[in-house]
Order: sequence, then structure tokens, then C-alpha cells
Amino acid sequence: MSSKSKKSTPQKPTHHPYFKAGAMVEASSDDDGFRGSWYIGKIVRRATTKDPNKFLVEYETLFRDEVGKNPLKEIYDVAQLRPLAPREKNRKFRFGEKVDAYHSDGWWEGSITEECEDGKFAVYFKGSKEQIVFGSEVLRLHREWVDGEWKPPLEVEDGSRSRDRILKEVETVKLEVVKEDKNKEVTVPTTFEVNDIEAETEEGFSKGMEVEISSDEEGFQGAWFAGTIVEAVGKNKYLIEYKNLRTDDDTGFLREEIITGNIRPCPPETVMLERFKYLDEVDALYNDGWWVGVISKVLGDEKYIVYFRDNNEELTFRHSELRLHQDWIAGEWIAPSSAMIQ
Repeated sequence: MSSKSKKSTPQKPTHHPYFKAGAMVEASSDDDGFRGSWYIGKIVRRATTKDPNKFLVEYETLFRDEVGKNPLKEIYDVAQLRPLAPREKNRKFRFGEKVDAYHSDGWWEGSITEECEDGKFAVYFKGSKEQIVFGSEVLRLHREWVDGEWKPPLEVEDGSRSRDRILKEVETVKLEVVKEDKNKEVTVPTTFEVNDIEAETEEGFSKGMEVEISSDEEGFQGAWFAGTIVEAVGKNKYLIEYKNLRTDDDTGFLREEIITGNIRPCPPETVMLERFKYLDEVDALYNDGWWVGVISKVLGDEKYIVYFRDNNEELTFRHSELRLHQDWIAGEWIAPSSAMIQ
């Protein structure tokens, strides 16, 4: 190839109505230890003219220095950004609901596992396997930003408010955490009661027990694969054999050593729903595993479109390929969706 080449022409800027210079956003990182969290920031500008989908974001609560005078800035793809998530005032949270909790300067996705005293709630975080107690003032209902809309939409407490009024309220949501004068502290409480759920559990996995296994590898988050316990290979670790995944040379079923935190019993059978509903959280059978998603559209002929957050993809499934999603938390099965386990 000649050393002289035609200079590449910058792409025509893509129109992103919600992401303009000065707009307040929430940014999500793919870095280990930060998945499932959203941090508040402000769009400074497009990061480059060559890629119109990348933006430079200045954080509101993360700084390069300890005194908090030099805000951290990072470049994000538009797929990692969303407007500030809405939240209802004085909402009453319930057991099993998916929520975002303000913790360590950001909003983290979890599930309510217990209603505690004094109006507080225990929230379990799947990624870190921690359970932390929060007051309702630092919780909000978990929502997804899909095709320019919040799912589920903001709950309407007063039927007299119009849709336009609600959208205006969402756009003008006040920051729960603001960078104030250097002598002031942030207004959101950051001290919490912590109850770590250790990786060493008491499920009592035994040889021959049928289980489901998850993986932390890129591209496999949110999936559970069926397997069988072969034997214990050390503290908090088991050798398992997958039921549907085979070795590269196809000579047998794949075996791996898996830590206890990535193993759970097979979910109990639930009453088969005649029909799933919009926004039901489900597991979809795909590529030999069960993948966690949300019903984004109910079709005819017992078919559904399921949205998968981890890869921002929608796929169509038959009713028989879905099951109600459940989480194995502290030795109990929890159904985060509105349809609780019978």
C-alpha cells in the first residue's frame, strides 16, 4: 500500500437530541467493579470529529485530586450515556423490586431483599454479592433507557398531570448530589449499614447435584448455564460439568472449576404463566443458556420481544422459551418482577 493515502473524511455528526454540550447525563462504565453503576456528569463536547458517537464527560462527584477541585473527565460512547433518570417523590418501595441505590458517589443497581425498621431497606447487589441497608431517600426505582424512553415510565401519582408535564419534570430533575462550595459536604448520606454476603455460602453443594453456573467473562454476563457438580476442589470452589456446552474438540462436555459465588441450585419450577406481561423480567433460553431480559413487547401467537440490557439487543422468543426470572439471594429464591413466586 502506498504511504500516501487519501485523508479520511470525518463522519457527518449524528443527531443526539439528549446529549449536547452542557447537558447533564448519567454515564456507565464497562470497567471491572463498575458494571451496574451510573455516575452523574456533564457533557463537555464531542470527543472527536471522526466518531460522532463519542462524548467527553466531566463527572460531578469524581475528582482527580483529594480536595475535589479537579473533576475527572472521560470519553464515553453514546451507548454508555443516558439522561438523568427520573424518580418519584415519596415512593413506597416493596420487597423484590429492582432499584438503584446511591452509594460510593454513584447509582448502583440492586434488588430489595428485606424491609427493615425505620423505613429502611436491605438491597442486594449481584455483581459484588453485597447486601447493604439504605434509607428510601437514596433509592429510586430501577429504569432502563430504551429508544429514547424510560422503561418503566415515571409513575403518575396525580392523574391531572399531562404527559408533557411529566416529561418536563423529568428533564428538570434536580441533581441529588451536587458539587457545592468546598466547605460544604454533599447532601446525600453516604454512611450505610453493611452486611457482606461472603462468597463462602452454605448451600451445601454435593457431588452429582444439578446446578446453574454464571460467568464473569465479557459477553456472558446475565446468563446461566445448566451443569452438574463433579467434586469439590478446594474452599469455595467446585469442578462442574456443563450439560450443554462441549469441549473445543467436541469429545465431551466442558468441565470447569467454578467459585461458589457463581453457582446456584436449579431454580424451582413456578406456576407456568399463561401469558407474560410487558416489562416482566424473564430468562430466555438462547445459545444453550438462560439469559436475563425484560419483556419489551407482547406479540401475537404466544411470542414476545425481549430486551437484554448487557448487549442492548432485542430478540423474539416463543412462550415456551421463557421462564419467570428469579434470583438466588442469601439462600432464598427472589422474584424481582411483579409476579412473585407461588
